[in-house]
Amino acid sequence: MTTTNANTRQPTKLDYASPTQFRFSIIKLPKVEYFATAANIPGIQLGQANQPTPLKDIPIPGDKLEYDNLNITFLVDENLENYREIHGWLTGLGFPKDNEQFRNLQNAGSDRFVLTSKNNANLEVRFRDLYPVSLSGLDYNQQETDIQYLTANVTFAYRIYEFATVNASGVV
Repeated sequence: MTTTNANTRQPTKLDYASPTQFRFSIIKLPKVEYFATAANIPGIQLGQANQPTPLKDIPIPGDKLEYDNLNITFLVDENLENYREIHGWLTGLGFPKDNEQFRNLQNAGSDRFVLTSKNNANLEVRFRDLYPVSLSGLDYNQQETDIQYLTANVTFAYRIYEFATVNASGVV
C-alpha cells in the first residue's frame, strides 16, 4: 500500500518563473545574445494511437516526440552585425559558396538557452543540432512619427532539447 504524507508533497520553491529574467546564448551568434528581447522554451507533443475495440477506440501513447520550433526576437544593431550573423548561417546551410563555408558552420560549437531566477543562473535548456530555418525581413519606413528600433525574428529547428541544473558557481 502506498502512503502519502502531505508534508513531503509541499513545494520547496515558492518563487514563480519570471518571463523577463533570461539570458539567451548561441555560440555561433555572439552578437545576437546581447540584443535578445524574447525567446521561448518550445512545446513538446507525444503523438497517440487508437486501439480499436468493438465499442470505443482506446487512445494509447505514441512513440515519437514532436518539438515546436525555438523562436528568438532580437533588436538589430545599427551595423546589422547580429542580423548578418544569422543571415550568414542560413546562407551557409542553404547555398554555400564552397565546402569549407559549410564545414566551418558545422564546427562552430554547441548551443544553449540559459534561464535565470532572480538574476542567478539556475537552469540551462540545451539544444542539440540547432540550426536556423527562417529569419524575418527588416522594414525601413521614413513615415514613422516615433523611432521604433528594428527587431528581427529567427526560428530554429533542432533534434532535441534537455534541461540541466546549474549550481551556485554557475557550473552545470
